[in-house]
Amino acid sequence: MSGFTLAPGDEEGPSITVPPGWFSRAIAVEPESRHVEVDGVRVHYLRWGDPSKPGLLLVHGNGAHARWWSFVAPFLAREYSVAAIDVTGMGDSGWHDKYTIEAFAEEQIAVCEDAGFFKGEEPPIIVGHSFGGFITILTGALYGDRLAGTVIVDSPVNPPDRPGGPPDREFRPHRIYPTLEEAMGRFRLAPPQPCENNYIVDYIARHSLKQVEGGWTWKFDPAIWQRFDIGDMSARLAATRCRIAIMRGEFSVLLPAEIGDYMFSLLGSSAPVIEIPQARHHVMLDQPLAFVAALRALLADWDHSAPSRKAATGPLPSPFGE
Repeated sequence: MSGFTLAPGDEEGPSITVPPGWFSRAIAVEPESRHVEVDGVRVHYLRWGDPSKPGLLLVHGNGAHARWWSFVAPFLAREYSVAAIDVTGMGDSGWHDKYTIEAFAEEQIAVCEDAGFFKGEEPPIIVGHSFGGFITILTGALYGDRLAGTVIVDSPVNPPDRPGGPPDREFRPHRIYPTLEEAMGRFRLAPPQPCENNYIVDYIARHSLKQVEGGWTWKFDPAIWQRFDIGDMSARLAATRCRIAIMRGEFSVLLPAEIGDYMFSLLGSSAPVIEIPQARHHVMLDQPLAFVAALRALLADWDHSAPSRKAATGPLPSPFGE
């Protein structure tokens, strides 16, 4: 087989610290800040674009927040009413005493309802990255009949011989840093990876912090993964009840090509698996414009084509793994 690809490491260039014009213009589009209450806890989200357009919900990953999408959403708001959720326990949303992935899926539907996404002729689409993709997989299994589709971005559904799941972390309270600059200097991507777009990393790091007595600390709940069960993701993916697509970074350590092939087989070998060249796990940080272009092309095609998921030959697996 002939072709060309860069090996991981070869594609790294010098860090870019000065924001390019497209990024500055995108984050200058200030979204509307909204919230909805779900099970007594405030769920915060941001919204861009014309509310009369079809709905598109963006879902961040573990320990992240809605502002991870601030430089992506304005490009999508040309065709969609776009919302980005702060999952509870993260961002500017409230905290629970205990977290479940089923509750996170309910939050996605609640934000879609509050944003008016179910009022138009076209049902909404949900795009989830990393842990947000796992939530979105469950939402597609439980509520897919209310959705136009889901896009799962670098969220690996592993075969039985490659166990996965949420991070197994010892609970430790957040440290308080005396200055914003010191706190931002402690920001790290997880899983660890280089990212030459330092202007994006600085932006999301700044919005990952909140001011408290004595300085600055992280917004996410450090106890979020205590006794957390992600469930049987293979069964939930296979039980998807709407159109679905998978996106992965070319050099992702979490979702390499063979895991993409496994997910493709779970979906009846009839859902697109799209690779973003030169991207690692944090696709929108590594290759933001390539990611936007691929997502816009995918959604434009969905506007003009019919779903072709193969009919199941027997009962679908339970999304709860029963």
